[in-house]
Amino acid sequence: MRLPMRLLRRRTRSHKGDFGHIFIIAGSARYSGAAVLCAEAAMRTGAGLVTLGIPRGINRSLIRIKPKEVMTLPLPETRSGALSGRAYSGIRALSAKVTLLVIGPGLGREPATLALVRRLLSSVDIPAVCDADGINALAGHRQVLRRRKAGLVLTPHPGEMSRLSGKSAEWIAAHRKECACACAKEYNAVLVLKGHRTVIASPAGKTAVNTTGNPGMATAGSGDVLTGMIAALWGQGVTAFDAARYGVFLHGAAGDLAAAIKTQPGMIASDIIAHIPDALKGEGNTFCRRSSVGRAVVL
Repeated sequence: MRLPMRLLRRRTRSHKGDFGHIFIIAGSARYSGAAVLCAEAAMRTGAGLVTLGIPRGINRSLIRIKPKEVMTLPLPETRSGALSGRAYSGIRALSAKVTLLVIGPGLGREPATLALVRRLLSSVDIPAVCDADGINALAGHRQVLRRRKAGLVLTPHPGEMSRLSGKSAEWIAAHRKECACACAKEYNAVLVLKGHRTVIASPAGKTAVNTTGNPGMATAGSGDVLTGMIAALWGQGVTAFDAARYGVFLHGAAGDLAAAIKTQPGMIASDIIAHIPDALKGEGNTFCRRSSVGRAVVL
């Protein structure tokens, strides 16, 4: 796959504001690592600025492990260390100054947190990528998606797709493209149905099937990395559909490079991030051709 020049070459007089400010609403006391993986992947995929909106209680610990370039916004939390409804005003205020939102990685499923997600998606009219517990918050509340005016990318795995759509996981496995296309149209969102041969579908009927990647990427945090990558690409000015298909392709290519060095059983999500620059400069594409992994194909 050939990436557009705007993602590969930058004008001499560029500044960080030209490449998007990604505001990631993520993390909880139990799942703090998801926020860091998503943020680092976004930075490595070219985002100009990244801010992590996280529960106040994990801010100090994440400062020690996050990339130095990533900013944090500590927000009100519940007693168990997840984002509370009181975080809404702080998120809303910063949202007026950023390019797009990411909602979901590591948030957990506390009722107050899920309600916060729905409120944000209903009222904050900037583009958003929604993953993991951000998608789980929408189960039984699909009207939130139908009312949104700003662009949206949803990145469910089959279990999240089942909870969102009401279809069984078995049915989804047997009708992956059909399911992705129908949900993309119904929710007016770009739908990334993850798994072997990830399907990307747009509300207008465009589809792509990705064939990069390997079973070693079935590891904790891999989806958080993908979410950050898609957000970073979208923030650099390509369409939501292109950001999704390029992001999935590069994610798989980086994973193929990581597996070649670490082995499939031995690789972890951080290894995928480490190879994002190689995938961007073309070594990932070369490796995919050499190993017959394939490329993303628009159908």
